[in-house]
Amino acid sequence: MLERQDLLTLEEYAEKRSSIRQETIQVKKLREVHLGEHIRMIFENKQTVQYQVQEMLRIEKIFESSEIQDELDVYNALVPNGANLKATMMIEYSDVAERIVALTELIGVEKSIYFQVGNHEKAFPICNEDLERETDVKTSAVHFMRFEFTQEMIDDFIAGSTIKVGSTHPNYDYEMTLDTESQKVLSGDFTS
Repeated sequence: MLERQDLLTLEEYAEKRSSIRQETIQVKKLREVHLGEHIRMIFENKQTVQYQVQEMLRIEKIFESSEIQDELDVYNALVPNGANLKATMMIEYSDVAERIVALTELIGVEKSIYFQVGNHEKAFPICNEDLERETDVKTSAVHFMRFEFTQEMIDDFIAGSTIKVGSTHPNYDYEMTLDTESQKVLSGDFTS
């Protein structure tokens, strides 16, 4: 959970912004999971969320304590709490026409994404707790997801059990094994 004292002042952030940005880009690369060609998930942590908050404060020139707290309240929902993983999922098609068609065919895809730790049951996400992101005719290209895990799943995740990540959506049926490096990085979310 981010707190006010974790943040830099606007002046401090301006001085360090370039190096913080480069470091955050590298961290996000390590926290990306590509589920096939068209779905990318970035698993958030305190550092990635702090960067987003600092950027918002900078862009909006927010320096009032109450407004800063409002931003923290919004963005803290993206920080994992030690029993879950939280991700921003993006549906990505470079061709606009293809993307429009895909978004109509992928309604509900966010709810079909899962983690399977070893032989445990699949953990499906709780999605878009902030607001509804799809209509009757299309889904959004961006979704926010929270995957909850039992303590046994967490222990096995950290211990290196095979992790499957997939989608059961009829128009996006896909499964992959999470690579060792990604598994190690994401394991840190259970111990922080």
